[in-house]
Amino acid sequence: MPMKEFLALITKKRYWFVHSLIIKCVLKAYGIKVGRRFYTEGTPKLKIRGRASDIVIGDDVSIFGMIDIRNREQGRIVIEDGVTIDNDCRFVAANQATLRIGERTSIGAYSIFNAGVDIDIGCDCMLAGAIVLQSSDHGIAKGQLIRTQKHSYGEIKVGNDVWLGSGVVVTQGAELGDGCVVGAKSLVRKGKYESDSILVGVPARTVKKRS
Repeated sequence: MPMKEFLALITKKRYWFVHSLIIKCVLKAYGIKVGRRFYTEGTPKLKIRGRASDIVIGDDVSIFGMIDIRNREQGRIVIEDGVTIDNDCRFVAANQATLRIGERTSIGAYSIFNAGVDIDIGCDCMLAGAIVLQSSDHGIAKGQLIRTQKHSYGEIKVGNDVWLGSGVVVTQGAELGDGCVVGAKSLVRKGKYESDSILVGVPARTVKKRS
């Protein structure tokens, strides 16, 4: 058992409050904005190639493990008040993109958010484990290496009170209205989905509305 987990165990988790205060001080020393009552049970991995001040963590944010935070160019990451994040999640913002996680939203373990252009997630959302939101894509023209081809981009918007089941993938240009529910392992592609829609499948399609 790693020493931090052992100390947390024998102190009935009180260790994490001291740990959180230390991590908050380190993040602020980098120039990251961190709000009140910050709590973490891990040590963030940072890859800051833009401005550290473009990373903002609100009040009452809780992180239950390791997370990976990356920005470059003018990419902004905004984690609003009351957000909870599980272990091993990655947050990336590049170009002029803003990645926003709305108030009181919860994010499951092993989720990835890649914002080449804006990804906007509303308030009070529930995102299960292994979610992927990807607002860019590689070109795939024949005769040229895929990794050398230009990206295409499309903003992703997720409304308030949205539930994404485990393993959901949301790609560029998708817009989910308030109250949408997306079944596990579904692929949400470009398009606008009405509020309170229930979507399932690959690609995801609306099967009914919430009642």
